[in-house]
Order: sequence, then structure tokens, then C-alpha cells
Amino acid sequence: MPDWKTAPEGGNWGRFGPDDELGTLNHIGAAERKAAAAEIREGLAFCLSLPLDIPGAVSIHPRRKPPRLQPTYLGDTPYINYPLERAEAGLQDVLSDDQVLMSMQYSTQWDSLAHVGALFDADGDGTAEAVYYNGFRAGEHVLGAREGSPHGSYARRLSVAPMAATGVQGRGVLVDLLTAFGPGRTVVGLELLQQAMDSQDVTLRPGDILMLRTGYAEALLDMQEAPDPEGLSRFGAVLDGSDPALLAWIGDSRIAAIAADNEAVEHMQKASEHCCFRLPLHHHCLFRLGLPLAELWYFRDLAAALAARGRHAAFLTAPPLRLPGAIGSPVTPVATI
Repeated sequence: MPDWKTAPEGGNWGRFGPDDELGTLNHIGAAERKAAAAEIREGLAFCLSLPLDIPGAVSIHPRRKPPRLQPTYLGDTPYINYPLERAEAGLQDVLSDDQVLMSMQYSTQWDSLAHVGALFDADGDGTAEAVYYNGFRAGEHVLGAREGSPHGSYARRLSVAPMAATGVQGRGVLVDLLTAFGPGRTVVGLELLQQAMDSQDVTLRPGDILMLRTGYAEALLDMQEAPDPEGLSRFGAVLDGSDPALLAWIGDSRIAAIAADNEAVEHMQKASEHCCFRLPLHHHCLFRLGLPLAELWYFRDLAAALAARGRHAAFLTAPPLRLPGAIGSPVTPVATI
């Protein structure tokens, strides 16, 4: 159990229990899932994931690498198109078996609550230490190789595994910022977000997962044949993490998570723009509220289907991989209407 004496203002530390690892996903219960199922009227399902080898030709994050597939091996033998008659005469089976090395947050993804922490005086002794949501500690609960991780990195608490165990099922509500503001870069605070929601007749309930379409993932997919990184860097709406009204609204709304189709959900701040966080919305959501964020989802087909029907919500199923210790996870979300 984490040991802390002070908590960040406006946050959820301790709200869901002293050792809670789910944060605002606690807002999704049986009643919310049952109500969300009412959004299934035609049984049409939409995949909300990019192909997991995208961004591909357009590099948007130098640390994160695309998937590399290769066969599994038994000794020096690769198991791809492997005839079992080599092991036992007379067998007619042919086996192919593979493995993958990839960055967990290269493409369509979830951020776990171990993704972003902060230097914060949780002990109340006047000295800031590296901590995460609900007071979990760097070096004790989130480990690197020097702290004794069995893998090189390992989140003993706040990994994607507890999140996956919930199923991450509920009502996904789409706000189409591409339709509202066009493809140019627009920094969206609470006023503009509510303007878009009002114009599209979008309503949110506690426990909803807010889905934000900016068109970024669609542009990324479309430009694989003719990459334009500079154009992509100016594409689409981003949330304004420096808007205190927006941050307060996110907490007050009791939404369970935010999933966007862009690289980081929010405008990346410079030190001169916002003291003292590069990603103040990540800080507020992941660190203070325990609200998971998702990035690089794909909304083009779902958005068209919902718009044609005058709707904005779907039944959403989007669990990350149930991989203990993982700090992020690829995901293939499915929206059903």
C-alpha cells in the first residue's frame, strides 16, 4: 500500500481506496455497462485501431519503434512453414509460429497510470520525490533495471494489467473536432470543446469514455505513400492542457477515460508556455485524477456511421493487453452501434 501524507489538489488520490490502481475507471460499473449496451441497435461493429505498423513511413516519436515480426525458434530452427515430418516421419502438419518486438505505445494505444508521474512532496517533508497516481513510488512500485526489475522495466502497481481485468467496456461518446474546427491546428479549451459538443448535440454521462476525432490518425494513414511530417505537425485539434477550466471540467464530469486519434491528446507545452509541465493534461489526468488516456485511435468509419444516423455514442470494448508490469499497451478497440 502506498504511503503518503499529502495529495495533489483537485485529484482523486484516496477517493477509490488507499491502494486503488484503476482511478476513474471505477466510474464504470455494471449499471453503466448495461446502459451502454443500449447503444447497440443495428449490431454494426467498427475497428478503432490503426494497423499496428503505423505510423510507419512517418516517424512521430523517436523512442518508439515499429513491430518486428520473426519466427519462434527451437534451438536454431525457425518455426515458419515447418513440416512436422522432420520431427516424426509420417506427420503431415506444417507449422508457422511467430513472435514480435515492438514499443507498447508505437501505434493505437492506452497509457497506463504508470506512464506519467511527477516530482511531488507526497511525504509532506518539504522535499519532492518521484511519485505516481495515488502515491505509488518510483523505484518501489514502478521499477527500472537499477531498481530490480525482472525485465528491465516493470510497473508492480498501476500497470495495464488491472485495467485489462476490468474489460474496459462502456459507452464511448464521440466528439468530432475535425468537423467542428477543420483540419488545421486548433488548441481547444473548455469553451471550444463545449461549443463543439453543443453543435453536435453530444451529452456525456458519468462513466463515459470521451472519444475525440481530430483527423490526425486518418491523415497519418493517408500519407504513407507521400510522408509529410511537417504538415502532420500542424494537423488537427489538440486539447489545451493549460486551461484550468478544461481540467476542472474533466474531473467534475466523472468521465472514465479520454481516447483521441492524435499523438498526445493535448498541445505539447514549452517551458515558456506553462510552468512546469510539458504535458499538463497528462499530469492532471494520469497523475492527479487517475484517468487513463489513449492515443492514435482511428475514428473515420465510426464517425461517418454515427453522423449518418444523427448519433454520437457507441458500445465500446477496449481492454489493453493483460500484461503484468506493462506501462502502456497496444489495443484494438471495437465500437458497436
